[in-house]
Amino acid sequence: MLEYVWLIPLFPFIGFLINGLLGKRLGKSVVSVVGPSAIGLSFLTSILIFFELIQRPPGERLFEKVLFDWVVSGSFQTVIGYQIDPLSILMALVVTGVSFFIHIYSVGYMHDDPGYTRYFTYLNLFVFMMLNLVLANNFLLMFVGWEGVGLCSYLLIGFWYEKDSASNAGKKAFVVNRVGDFGFILGMFLLFTSLGQHGIWTLDFTEVFANVGKLDTATATAIALLLFVGACGKSAQIPLYVWLPDAMEGPTPVSSLIHAATMVTAGVYMVARCSILYNMAPIAMAVVAIVGCATAIFTASIGFCQYDIKKILAYSTISQLGYMFLAVGVGAYAAGIFHLMTHAFFKGLLFLGAGSVMHALSGELDIRKMGALRKKIPITFVTFFIATLAIAGIPGLSGFFSKDEILWMAFSSQRGHFLLWLVAAVAAGMTAFYMFRALFMAFFGESRVDHHVAHHIHESPKIMTIPLMVLAFLSIVGGYVGVPHVLGGANHIHEFLAPVVGNGPPVKAHASISLIQEAWAAGAGGEHSATLELLLMAVSVVIALIGIGIAYFLYLKNPALPKMLAQRWRGLYQLVSNKYYVDELYQVLFVNSLKNLGRGLWKGFDDLVIDGTVNGIAYLIGWLSGVMRKVQTGLVQNYAFSMVLGGLILVIYYIVRGFF
Repeated sequence: MLEYVWLIPLFPFIGFLINGLLGKRLGKSVVSVVGPSAIGLSFLTSILIFFELIQRPPGERLFEKVLFDWVVSGSFQTVIGYQIDPLSILMALVVTGVSFFIHIYSVGYMHDDPGYTRYFTYLNLFVFMMLNLVLANNFLLMFVGWEGVGLCSYLLIGFWYEKDSASNAGKKAFVVNRVGDFGFILGMFLLFTSLGQHGIWTLDFTEVFANVGKLDTATATAIALLLFVGACGKSAQIPLYVWLPDAMEGPTPVSSLIHAATMVTAGVYMVARCSILYNMAPIAMAVVAIVGCATAIFTASIGFCQYDIKKILAYSTISQLGYMFLAVGVGAYAAGIFHLMTHAFFKGLLFLGAGSVMHALSGELDIRKMGALRKKIPITFVTFFIATLAIAGIPGLSGFFSKDEILWMAFSSQRGHFLLWLVAAVAAGMTAFYMFRALFMAFFGESRVDHHVAHHIHESPKIMTIPLMVLAFLSIVGGYVGVPHVLGGANHIHEFLAPVVGNGPPVKAHASISLIQEAWAAGAGGEHSATLELLLMAVSVVIALIGIGIAYFLYLKNPALPKMLAQRWRGLYQLVSNKYYVDELYQVLFVNSLKNLGRGLWKGFDDLVIDGTVNGIAYLIGWLSGVMRKVQTGLVQNYAFSMVLGGLILVIYYIVRGFF
C-alpha cells in the first residue's frame, strides 16, 4: 500500500473536480455522497498505509514515492513526490479522519444552504491542499499546500460573502497569512542558497536534513526564525493571531475543520518536520517556546469575557496552539504532535457541538441567550461536556495525557524552565475556567432563550449527532496511546514518532524554586523524578479543578456576581472584553498607516511626479504642435515667402562665412 500514497490526496482532488464541474447538474444528493466519500476513501487508504508502515522496523519507516519531475533547472531539480513516515502518516490520519466526520456532519448542517455544492467543492479542495502539505517530500510542494490551505480558508471563511463581516474576515485572514508566508518563503530561500554554497542545490527533505549540519548556527537560527514567522501566521500565534477569531464568520463545520484539526496545526507540523534544523538553533527554539507560552496565557485571558460561543472556542484554539509551540520549543516535538492529535478530537467536537447548539437555537451564538439546554438537546450536551472535560485536562480523557506531557517537558527538559511550566499551568486553569463558563451558561441554570426560539428547540438529526458521538469517543480514548511511563503506560505515540522527531532533550533539574530543587537533588535516580512528575501532574489537575470551581461558583451558584464584578472593575473588564484593543492598535499602526502611505504615494508621487511628467510631456508636444501648425497655413504665397526667406538666409550665411 505504500506505493499508493498518492491516492490519499487524489481522492479529495477527484471530489473537488466532480463537485466543482458537475455538482449543479448532478444535484445535491450526489454531492452529498461524493464530498464525504472522497475523504472517506482517503481515510481508508491512510489506515491501510499506517498498518503496513508499523509492520516495518522503526528504523525503516520511511518511504518516498516520486510521481514526476516538477522543476528542472541546471543543477536544481525538484519533484512532485510524497513521503510516508510516522509523522506524515499520523498527520494524514488526523486530517482525513476528522475531516471525514466533519464532511458527514456538514451534509446535515448545510442541507438548506443555497451554496451547498460550492461548499463541498471548497471543502474537498481544502483537504487536498492540506494533504499535500503534510505528505510532501520537499519544501516546495509543502509550500504549495501551505499557500493552498490559505486560499481555501479565504474561500471558506468568506463563504457567505453577501455579509460584509464574512467577506472582511476572509480578507483579513488572507492578508495576515500573507505576512507570515512572506517570512516562510524567505526562510526557504535562505535555506536553499545557504546549502547551495556547499554544492547542495535541493529542497528535498531527505537531502536537506542530511546536510543541514553544514550550516553555521547563525544561519540555522535565521532560517528557523523566518520559518517560524510563517508558522505564526498559519497557526495564529502572537503577533499574527488576530485573523482567527474573525474567521468564525464562516460556517461552523469550517471552523471545526480549519481551526481545530487541520490548517492551524500546519505551523506545528512544520516545526516538528524541521526538528533537526531547530535543534541547531537554540535561540530560535527559545523564541518558539516563549511565543507559544505567551500566546497560551494571553489569549486564554481574552476568553474570559467573550460571549460568542464560537469566539470562545476560537481563542481557546489559539491558546492550545500555544501549548503545542511551547512543546516543540522545548524540544518535546512528540508531545506537541500528541497534543495536536488530541486537540483535533476534542476541539473539532466542541465546534461541531456549538454548531448543534446553533442548529437548535436558530443560529444563536450568544451564551447569554442560552441556558438549561442539557435536557432539550441531551446528545449535544453529553458530547460537549466530554470535550470540555478533555480540554480542561481532567484525568482519564485525552487532553489530560497530552497536556500533562507538555507541562512536564516544559519543566524538566534541557530547554525548559520553571517559569514556562508555571505560565502554562496557569493557562490550563484559565482554560478550564472559561470553557466551563461557556458550558454552564449554555446548558445549565435558567433558560434565557428567546421565547420565539424556545418552542422550536430540538436535537440535531443523526447525521450530525453520530459524528459528535464518534469524536466524543476519540476525545476519551485518544490519549491512551500516550500514557506516560510514570502512570504505567508505554507512551506508544512517543516511541512511534521518535525516528522522525527524536525523544527530546534529557531531563534536568531547575534551580527556580529551592524546595523543588532540593526534592530533585535529593533523589537517587528515577524514583524521585517519578515522584516529582506525579506531584506536578497533581498540581496541574488541582489548578484545573480550581478553574472549574470558580466557574461553578460564579455562573451557577451566584449568576449575578459576574455582572457585579464587571461593574466594579469596569476598566479591566472593558480592556479584556475588547481583546486588549489589539485590533484597534493594528488598525492605527499598520492598516491606517499603510493606507495613508498609499494615499500619499498616490497623491504625491503618482499624481504629481508620474502623471505630472506624462501630462507635462503631452502639454509640451501639444504646444509645439500648435506653434508648428501656424507654419502650415495652406496658402501658396506663404510657402513662396518661406522659400525666398530661406534662400536669402542661405545667401547671407555663405557671404558672412567668406569674410571669416
